[in-house]
Amino acid sequence: MNQVTMKVTGMRCGMCEAHICDVIRKQYPEAKAVRASHGSDRASFRIEGEVDQAKLRNAIDETGYRCESVSVEPYEKKGLFHRR
Repeated sequence: MNQVTMKVTGMRCGMCEAHICDVIRKQYPEAKAVRASHGSDRASFRIEGEVDQAKLRNAIDETGYRCESVSVEPYEKKGLFHRR
């Protein structure tokens, strides 16, 4: 599983956050833990497999917001009941 984090500028309120989350879910219906924050100008989600960063950037840019960066890092579930 991968953790995808983006710097997205132009968000001003909770509705902007919801709009970004909707764009992510539309591009990647299998995405989990989709979040956006206008306070930190960040959006993130987890997904199995690879992410087409150009496709993701274009989808966000087409909505009027600006995707300035995308980072993809391996995600390992952590917690009390996690098995190794």
